[in-house]
Amino acid sequence: MEQFKRIPAHIGIIPDGNRRWAQRNGFKKEDGYRYGIQPGFELYRQLLECGVKEATFYGFTKDNNKRAKEQRDSFTKACVDAVELLSGKDANLLVVGNAESPAFPTELKKYANRRVCFGKGTINLNFLVNYDWEWDINGLAQNGRIKSSGIPRMDLIIRWGGCRRLSGFLPAQSVYADFYIIDDFWPDFKPSHFYEALRWYQSCDVTLGG
Repeated sequence: MEQFKRIPAHIGIIPDGNRRWAQRNGFKKEDGYRYGIQPGFELYRQLLECGVKEATFYGFTKDNNKRAKEQRDSFTKACVDAVELLSGKDANLLVVGNAESPAFPTELKKYANRRVCFGKGTINLNFLVNYDWEWDINGLAQNGRIKSSGIPRMDLIIRWGGCRRLSGFLPAQSVYADFYIIDDFWPDFKPSHFYEALRWYQSCDVTLGG
């Protein structure tokens, strides 16, 4: 395994490009999401190997619910399947999202907005499900803190799929994060993608505004 002097304590993951990957490979758009599950666990293995303490994965957002029903059903099932697989591994899971909405999967309500330990709890993994940045920030007015207050500031965000935007990804925790873009679609994940991002991160000047 490649060695790095600087390892981000908390990495954000935006696994984009599932639908475009599906179309390019002759599938229906909704078929792409199930091919995005295994890459997540390949990356999970790398996170553990490199000693990353925390990672946040973007599942789906409130705005994603505008998509066709077949796509909504597919990305919701992919999120549920991913958590069920994770329950057999080592992680402290926190699922953050609006669990009061009918779009939030019933199967994940037992994990909603509270941290649950799986196995040895080796790494903190956060999963944004039916997440809405406005819902998150409105927690300040309601309770004096954002809804995602259990998630710390991110050091590095990696986005697959070539798009150069945050798409509402944890705006408070993203404030000082370095942002690395991978042009390949998420289902085409390669271990080298993660190492490329870490190599790039070694040269980032982390001043936090100072």
